[in-house]
Amino acid sequence: MPNVIVSLWNVDDAATAFQITEFYKAWKLDSLTKAALRQAMLTTMKEYLDPFFWSAFSLVGHGD
Repeated sequence: MPNVIVSLWNVDDAATAFQITEFYKAWKLDSLTKAALRQAMLTTMKEYLDPFFWSAFSLVGHGD
């Protein structure tokens, strides 16, 4: 089943670019979508402290 990462609200372009880049780095290492998104969020939290910038994203789908 395909997966999609969605944003629940409009987010800053720079923060989104940072987080999605981190997501693909983590995904390439272990191919676990849920874990990759979580790792990307943890990394983004260090650069962008306000949850507004990193908590908008959600995984929709199976999440393997």
